[in-house]
Amino acid sequence: MQRALIVAVATRAQRHVTTDIEELEALATAADARIVGRVVQQRAGVDPATLVGSGKVREIADAADDVHADLLVILNELRPRQRKNLERLVPLPIVDRTMLILDVFARHARSSEGKLQVELAQLRYRQSNLIGVGADLSRLGGGIGTRGPGETKLEVDRRRIAARISTLRRRLAALRRQRAVRRGRDRREPLVALVGYTNVGKTSLLNALARSDAFVADQPFATLDPTIRRAYVQPGRFVRLADTVGFITDLPADLIEAFRATLEELREAELLLHVVDASSMQWPRQRQAVDRILHELELDAAPRLLVFNKVDVSHAHSPPDPHAVSVSAATGQGLESLRAAVALSLDAGAPSRSTSDRRSTQAEEFERSEPAR
Repeated sequence: MQRALIVAVATRAQRHVTTDIEELEALATAADARIVGRVVQQRAGVDPATLVGSGKVREIADAADDVHADLLVILNELRPRQRKNLERLVPLPIVDRTMLILDVFARHARSSEGKLQVELAQLRYRQSNLIGVGADLSRLGGGIGTRGPGETKLEVDRRRIAARISTLRRRLAALRRQRAVRRGRDRREPLVALVGYTNVGKTSLLNALARSDAFVADQPFATLDPTIRRAYVQPGRFVRLADTVGFITDLPADLIEAFRATLEELREAELLLHVVDASSMQWPRQRQAVDRILHELELDAAPRLLVFNKVDVSHAHSPPDPHAVSVSAATGQGLESLRAAVALSLDAGAPSRSTSDRRSTQAEEFERSEPAR
């Protein structure tokens, strides 16, 4: 287990830095790191050369020595130049928030599709962070037999990464086609999808409604691969209930793009159950973060039912939203009300797309992917 020192720059634009740091520490713990200290700096803006300024870098190096840290975990996104300068002054591995999220995803990916999606996101991140770091890299291929200055190592890396990304995209496109065929075979029962912030209890709610045993863990992003179970709603009436990857504030764009195939379940759903953690004081912020990502996925118009989970450990005496359903996946409280609300929402004519619309959506996705060779 690595000993991690948390480093954060709190700028004027960051209003929830304490919550952001707590989330970062939860991610680090999920990646099997032990938090041994924090260094938080208040600045009007980040330093373009080292993120924190030369004086603070020396303080971070001393703090790392004092707590015997062997890893720096940075809250802020690092530019290639900042990372390079920090590594020169603090001789420890440096991981920023995006890298940490990618690491947690890699640990939790179980299916072949999930692993492909994580690798694609990692390569896209690495590709974007190669920019600007190649000025002092040695040149390869120069001299006798090759002529000219040769290719830089940076260019070789870019070419190899681009080739691997193309391969992954083709394989994911094939998996999307297989998934579309499977969905087309089973449309007798409506699809209801669980969405929400990471670690709000979506999988626990799936297990409670469908009486299943999907993997549950009290840590961020325990669920990456979509899980679909048949759930009872009313006598003689069932739905297909889908659990999807959790969201987080400022979820990296590369991850959203890489997991677009998995999130197709949301496009096909007749109803979205937006699960919120009623026990968290940050639920309004988390709800807004999920709404923003659904907007990026062009799902603003999707029928939605708000579900407040964990009411058994909430300090609120009434639902925070009068239109929401309050439940506890742990105790079973409110599950019958949720089933009734799901049935009512489906009966209310929640606008669902026609088969031709769905085929059009799938065709657009296939056109954006690279053709199989």
